[in-house]
Amino acid sequence: MNNHDNYGRILLSLVLAMILRIAPWPEVYQPFNPDWVLLTLIYWSLSMPERIGIFHAWTFGILTEVLTGRLFGQYALAYSLCIYFCLKRHKRLRHLPVFQQGFFIFSSLLLSQLLVFWLKNLEHGAQMQSTFLLPIATGTLCWPLVYLTLGRLRLVRHHR
Repeated sequence: MNNHDNYGRILLSLVLAMILRIAPWPEVYQPFNPDWVLLTLIYWSLSMPERIGIFHAWTFGILTEVLTGRLFGQYALAYSLCIYFCLKRHKRLRHLPVFQQGFFIFSSLLLSQLLVFWLKNLEHGAQMQSTFLLPIATGTLCWPLVYLTLGRLRLVRHHR
C-alpha cells in the first residue's frame, strides 16, 4: 500500500470529523458534541506517530477555527499541545486497553477545552458554563467507538 492511500484514509477521517464538528445538532444536543477532530488526531497520532504529528494538529486546528469562526490560534495551540503529549506517551498509551486510554483522552479533552476557554477569556470576558464538562465526558465515552471505527479503517488497508 502506498503512502497516498494511507494519507487519503487519514484525511478522509479528519474531514468527516470536521463535518461532525460543525454538523447542525438540535439545540438540546449541542452541548454534548465532543471534539471529533481532536479525538481523530489523537487516534492517528497513537497509531501512526511517524505520519501524524504536531504540524497536522496545528493545520487541522486552524481549519477548525475557520469552520467554527473562532479566533485564530486557539484550536491550533490546543490541538498541538495535546498531540505533543500524545506523541510523548504513545508507546505506553498504545499498549493500554482502550478503556484505560480513556483517562488520557479525558485529560487531553479537558486540557484542550481549558486552553480554548482561557484564550477566549483573554479575548473577552467569558464565563464558564455549567455544560463545560459535557463535551469532555461525551468525547471520553465516544473514544472506544472512535478507536474501533478508525482501527477498522486502518486494518482494511492492510488486508487489501
